[in-house]
Amino acid sequence: MSRVGKKPIPVPKGVKVTIGDELLVEGPKGKLTVPIPHGIRFTKQDDGTLELSRDTDQYAALHGLTRALAASAVQGVSTGFTREMDITGVGYRADVKGKIATFTLGYSHPIELLLPDGVDLKIDKQTHLVVSGYDKQMVGQVAANIRSLRPPDPYKNKGVRYTGESLRKKVGKTGAAAK
Repeated sequence: MSRVGKKPIPVPKGVKVTIGDELLVEGPKGKLTVPIPHGIRFTKQDDGTLELSRDTDQYAALHGLTRALAASAVQGVSTGFTREMDITGVGYRADVKGKIATFTLGYSHPIELLLPDGVDLKIDKQTHLVVSGYDKQMVGQVAANIRSLRPPDPYKNKGVRYTGESLRKKVGKTGAAAK
């Protein structure tokens, strides 16, 4: 039995779950759909939880995957997800106006990034970013796109990184070899 798949999903108050061809989850932050693969069944319990079952052991991997996707959808529409990032480097900064984020990352031009619907970006002190939204996959993808604009440099540790990301700093050239 899948350890992840057999755990029930608690549904908080204010979240409406509709089971059909796909699972529709609506809450205060938005609404998401989760596909229900063949061989997996959802059952809604009276105590406000969702449970999953599968037909045979052939669907064991899909059992855990579907439960994880459904739990992420329920958490997303009720509380949402956040990803924090830091910009390190002299003169590196970010600014956001509406749905357009502008980054100054040491290139000859500022970089503009259009934020998709459902994703918000808050900037503290021009160097601390908080990406938030109700779709876990989209929040992670936007954060990865921002990080890819200037990945952390292993020699000077400059660039965009996730908060708490540990980097291994490399040793640069020495004086004798550089002459």
